[in-house]
Amino acid sequence: MLILAEMSTSMRALQAGLSIEGVTMYLFWLGTVAMGAGAAYFWLQRNTVSRQYQTVLTVAGIICAVAAFHYWRMSNIYLEGVANLFDANGDRIPGAVIEQFPTTYRYIDWLITVPLLVMEFPLLLNMGKKGHELFRGLVFWALVMLVTAWVAEESPTGSQQWWTWYVVSCGSWLYIVWMLFTQVSEGMKSAPPSIADSLGKMRLFVTIGWVIYPAGFLMALAGDKGESWREIAYNVADVVNKVLFGLVCYQGVKALESQSAEHRNG
Repeated sequence: MLILAEMSTSMRALQAGLSIEGVTMYLFWLGTVAMGAGAAYFWLQRNTVSRQYQTVLTVAGIICAVAAFHYWRMSNIYLEGVANLFDANGDRIPGAVIEQFPTTYRYIDWLITVPLLVMEFPLLLNMGKKGHELFRGLVFWALVMLVTAWVAEESPTGSQQWWTWYVVSCGSWLYIVWMLFTQVSEGMKSAPPSIADSLGKMRLFVTIGWVIYPAGFLMALAGDKGESWREIAYNVADVVNKVLFGLVCYQGVKALESQSAEHRNG
């Protein structure tokens, strides 16, 4: 009877309602569903495009599928943290804060999905062997960006080591942006208009959409008060920069297919 009287972990977590912790928890669930739906959609659409662009949609689906799994794991970890803010009767414990955030899973996700994201540029350009150098460069600097950010994450917040690795990570991101506006821009000149348009939009995801990550990183300086806000920022950014990014890739390919069909029929 005592066990039945006590609220389950999930029920206690739901007592958070629309507090900052509750909204963050709901966004983890929303992110899981959005990523899973994105993976299913891209894989279902794979056979609707020409063979040379099928890999683009395969990779977009893999990105979302990997993220969906990690978001499922992260949502469970965060749910337990929120549940610990409440006692067995569902009353909030005065002064209680979330002790553990799913940071490790987030970086594991990024280490897999971000290199795949930047791979989409040479894949969409369909450069073949000519794209190998661009591919290697983008993946290398993406890994440098993420590894140094993780090292900074594990360093004492606000310390010299924390700032040093943060700056190196930001520098790596800016170098990726530079590659996109030089090497990718050069390749866009000979690409079909619809593909060039998609690539231009994809560059904006990396240039503008990724700003939220270094900005969110700095929220750690606010201590416990900034942690949940940072998770919200990361969750929204991940959905935008993975699912919508993939949709932009797909849009360019489908537009090209439609134009080709019209040309043949005309």
